[in-house]
Amino acid sequence: MKKFLAILLLFCTVAVYADEVDRNWVEENYTKHEVMIPMRDGISLYTAVYEPVGSGCRPVIMLRTPYSCSPYGTGFSSSLWKDMRLFAENRYIIVLQNVRGRYMSEGEYENIRPFNPDKTGVVTDEASDTYDTVEWILDNTSNNGNVGVTGVSYPGFYAAMAALSGHPAVKAVSPQAPVYDWYMGDDAHHNGVLMLLDTYSFGGSMYREHDNPAPKAPKSAARIKGDVYSFFLNAGTMEGITATFSDSLAFWHSMMEHPDYDSFWQERCPGRHFRGNLPAVLVVGGTFDTDDCYGALNTYGSIARQSPGTSLHFVYGPWYHGGWHNLSYDHLGQVWLGDGLSEYFMENIEYPFFRYYLENKGEAPPKVSVRPYGSGKWAFYDVWPSGRTEYRKAYLREGDSLSFSAPEERVSASSYVSDPKHPVPHVGFPVGGRYREYMVEDQRFASSRPDVLAFTSAPVSDTLKLEGPVTAGIWFETTGSDADIVVKLIDVYPDDFRYSKDVASRLPRSDYQMGGYQMLVRGDVFRLRYREGYGEPVPARPGKPVKVEFTLDDVAHWLLPGHRLMIQIQSSWFPLADLNPQTFVDNIYHAAPDDYVPATMTVYHQKNRASYVLLPVME
Repeated sequence: MKKFLAILLLFCTVAVYADEVDRNWVEENYTKHEVMIPMRDGISLYTAVYEPVGSGCRPVIMLRTPYSCSPYGTGFSSSLWKDMRLFAENRYIIVLQNVRGRYMSEGEYENIRPFNPDKTGVVTDEASDTYDTVEWILDNTSNNGNVGVTGVSYPGFYAAMAALSGHPAVKAVSPQAPVYDWYMGDDAHHNGVLMLLDTYSFGGSMYREHDNPAPKAPKSAARIKGDVYSFFLNAGTMEGITATFSDSLAFWHSMMEHPDYDSFWQERCPGRHFRGNLPAVLVVGGTFDTDDCYGALNTYGSIARQSPGTSLHFVYGPWYHGGWHNLSYDHLGQVWLGDGLSEYFMENIEYPFFRYYLENKGEAPPKVSVRPYGSGKWAFYDVWPSGRTEYRKAYLREGDSLSFSAPEERVSASSYVSDPKHPVPHVGFPVGGRYREYMVEDQRFASSRPDVLAFTSAPVSDTLKLEGPVTAGIWFETTGSDADIVVKLIDVYPDDFRYSKDVASRLPRSDYQMGGYQMLVRGDVFRLRYREGYGEPVPARPGKPVKVEFTLDDVAHWLLPGHRLMIQIQSSWFPLADLNPQTFVDNIYHAAPDDYVPATMTVYHQKNRASYVLLPVME
């Protein structure tokens, strides 16, 4: 780095701008330069540099992405007047870069390229590519010596890698819904269970190799026809599903050969590297994020534990994946969320964070900003969870009830038959692809099925404030040698609940019967073979009860008076999660058709085998 911050600050001008930013304004007030920035190993990365006209030395905000930076050529990216509008309005230098091996960048692409803490010489990773890019930007733009890196989803992973770059000019990063661990909880798997629908759909394009540099990626190799439930069920085994791709996908095949949590997956998780001195970090997550809710929570958690000296901020609100940049976002499916959620985030949290750390202006946002569903307001804490939480067990009880009182019965259990030929769908109607609204979908279709157990509390008299992680502790038995356990936490609306006419008119179905609505709050799946460790699959012993414990992603949800709490338990969630054949096979992805067999599942709720869900209840 050849420019020194003190000199830059002496000559840079500082101004406050307040213009209406649209396409015309951006094209009049910005220039665009496309460059190929050389990395230390000689590979060059496509980079679009947008500089404000006549604004002096300004901060840099950078986004590194495996997705398109279009339009390539003279056109301007719409992100400058959409999700990066406030940065453009305040004359930031905006840098968009294709990561190594994607689109117009040279080199070889690797999914979730592992961080190498011991690299020397010309050895590269995403952190070193960030470092080399920042060096070039500092030397070739009119900047103030301060760089921020941001990104949502996969680009959120690259923002986290920027925090590990060690470059002194990188003062602030914002991993938003970042990929963290593709085995334990993000897009690809949950607790080692393949998230089939999302991974198939996403992998059809992202796992496909293509020649680069190129302004376009090849078409997706995924070939879903009709509704997803029938499509995947008719494909049969995992080998049958693989055969439906129109092209061979190297990373997909690697996944099929690594069903357990081995080094292939472990080295791709950046969590253990978040140590030492990091730049300021703003982690953003959505409670209704289908993809990377886990990534946001665990990126925040690992930095909080391992790098306590870092200026760390966390935002958690009722958004779908990346919804915090959608200014019209006010509902998800039939669930009304309220006006102004994303505007508040962008204007009061995101931009002020970068302004504080890159411009030395204003105030830093709160350490933790949370918008619990049902509260109608933001809450601000020093840490997450807030420390004001009491963890209480909600016990499954005889008679399909749910209670904070432990069972006294000596013998009490509920059973159901799980049949891989007739799995429980993840939504109650046909869908032709990924359906993010399932995160809040009405579960009445499931509670009426004989292969789903439903335990319901009495109506709550006072608001039940749930903020933090949820842990399931289920005494479980199967007649098979493997099984999946799906646990769903549900908010049951009062029978007489109605939206106002104004709100109802703004929802997809204004006439939908909301009385008795069973809103999914959180759900997740656990594979019985991993009860002794995710790297050590062991078969179940048919007829032997075992206690299974696993943690679901944090919730921020208030049950209002008159609402009831419900826990549903089932053994398939299709095709959101891949099917468990219910016969133990060393590599579950190699299961043959004859391995898929029905099995009887039993959940105990008696004194010496009390099943429960541990809830984070706010004072």
